[in-house]
Amino acid sequence: MDAVTTHGPTPGSPATAAARVLVQALATLGVRDVVLSPGSRSAPLAYALADAARADGDRPEHAPAVRLHVRIDERSAGFLAVGLARAAAHDDDGPRPVAVVTTSGTAVANLHPAVLEAHHSGLPLLVLTADRPHELRGTGANQTTVQPGIFGGVVRLTADVPAPVGLPDEPRDLRHLAARAVAAATGARTGDPGPVHLDLAYREPLVPDAAPWPEPADRGLALVHTRGQTWGAPATSSGATGALPAVVEPRPASAPTGRTRRGAVPTVVVAGDGAGPAARRIAEACGWPLLAEPSSGARGGTHAIAAYRLLLGDPRLGGAVRRVVVLGRPTLSRPVQRLLARDDVEVVVVAPHGGAWPDAARNAAEVLTEVPTRMLRGRLPAPVGWLDAWQTAGKAADAALDAVLDGPPESDGRRSRSGARVTGPGLARVVAGVLQPRDVLVVGSSNPVRDLDLVARWDAPPLVLANRGLAGIDGVVSTAVGVALGLPHRPVRALLGDLTFLHDVGGLLRGPLEHAVDLQLVVANDDGGSIFSTLEPGEPDRAGVFERVFGTPHGVDVAALCAAYGVRHTRVGDVDGLLPALATPGPGLSVVEVRVDRTGRRALGERLAEDVARAVDESLR
Repeated sequence: MDAVTTHGPTPGSPATAAARVLVQALATLGVRDVVLSPGSRSAPLAYALADAARADGDRPEHAPAVRLHVRIDERSAGFLAVGLARAAAHDDDGPRPVAVVTTSGTAVANLHPAVLEAHHSGLPLLVLTADRPHELRGTGANQTTVQPGIFGGVVRLTADVPAPVGLPDEPRDLRHLAARAVAAATGARTGDPGPVHLDLAYREPLVPDAAPWPEPADRGLALVHTRGQTWGAPATSSGATGALPAVVEPRPASAPTGRTRRGAVPTVVVAGDGAGPAARRIAEACGWPLLAEPSSGARGGTHAIAAYRLLLGDPRLGGAVRRVVVLGRPTLSRPVQRLLARDDVEVVVVAPHGGAWPDAARNAAEVLTEVPTRMLRGRLPAPVGWLDAWQTAGKAADAALDAVLDGPPESDGRRSRSGARVTGPGLARVVAGVLQPRDVLVVGSSNPVRDLDLVARWDAPPLVLANRGLAGIDGVVSTAVGVALGLPHRPVRALLGDLTFLHDVGGLLRGPLEHAVDLQLVVANDDGGSIFSTLEPGEPDRAGVFERVFGTPHGVDVAALCAAYGVRHTRVGDVDGLLPALATPGPGLSVVEVRVDRTGRRALGERLAEDVARAVDESLR
């Protein structure tokens, strides 16, 4: 009788018991935030998370403490988790995994864009999808599809977890799985953080019974040490995605033919998305110009050249570069990519994390996992006058940009009733100017991030975050909400275009039972996709089909849309109204809609480039 009891199923609902054990294990491993979309098959997890989200003193005994966020749209839920993970990387407690929970069927597929962004950005995302038990798969059962492997090769780990039946070893197995999942998501052993997918099958009953929460246990819960950690040191449940790379002297390597490795080589530092402070330190130590994207975490100080992309075509500046040190992932500028592809330029990539490294031109001469000591100690000096030339040209470029942006529009001279109309670069310049070092800016893809890249001039930069993993317009509103929820003690804004805003307008939806969020969304509304006017489809001889298939005007009343979601809305149509609207964002979620005229966007870009080239030429004579 005793033997039968020991090896038989445990009392109560197996699904409920398994869900509770999993939530306990994930909380022990560092998970604090979980995003949930409602559904029936995921009910065991939903009930367990609801218990864990109760206030202190109200939680059931043995239930861990987590912060729960509920969203009805799985795509928004996925990007909310992405935003929370981005925020966690800059929290005082360091990076940590964030979980998102869905039910079965199309709910799982709706997470795919967020999973892709987490993959390419190296974000520790735990995707927990509920599923039908194995006997119902392939039978035509409602809301049943092929969920295991649905995310393909973009997840660090995928597991098809059988429905629990209450066997005694199931809690140990779940804890073991949770430890593996968190280690894979954070890159603890691989140095390659990213999303993990656990497909969790459950059988009825899916709702809890009167059984209490199980006592916490560590059987099966391995402490997974990060790379480089010694035995006996405290284990960490997260990867060092935001940490400064270690500094070592790499082994000497023979120089590629025709490239100078020693001496005063004209060098620039390219800091792409997520480069971190090491890029600025290298540039300042060696006296190299710093070409830093806004979301690099390195854009600031005297060596940062704001309008760098307009200087790369000058033969005395970009044309004279013979070495580029790349940190982070550069994605914004075609001139930068052309520089990295040149045969006469030595490209050195510093990529401390991940299996791959950024080298779209397939031209890297060396790929390092650590920053060389000789760089940080300034042992690779630039030629005399190299930095001075870039700084002089940069100041001239800034002045030329300001002259154009502060002057009247060239196209038709139109003004609003109260002041000069707003351009995209002009809006980005004002937004950049009001940000303080402790502020956070989430910037959308397409023109907003490129405008910011052109005009942002900071000594002590704010924290700028962007979904540059795939550079899509998906989920930016939800990502910004996640960042604001994850960094509640810092002012958070977002700068995005109207199509990006409309693509994720569902991110505005927050139920009355959910955590309040303080976030100002600055929407550049040019009634369409103005970035295409700056690319080949925007050439004048292609104007016949441009508006319908590229410009895509929508005519949406943003004020009415915000009213439907209960979000404060302010419309700005001129430069004079910008600063007051941005200066006092106030509490809660608000939208500042800035009307931008996109008809002259291509001409404006051409004029900016021409005036900058003229000013730089005069400054370098």
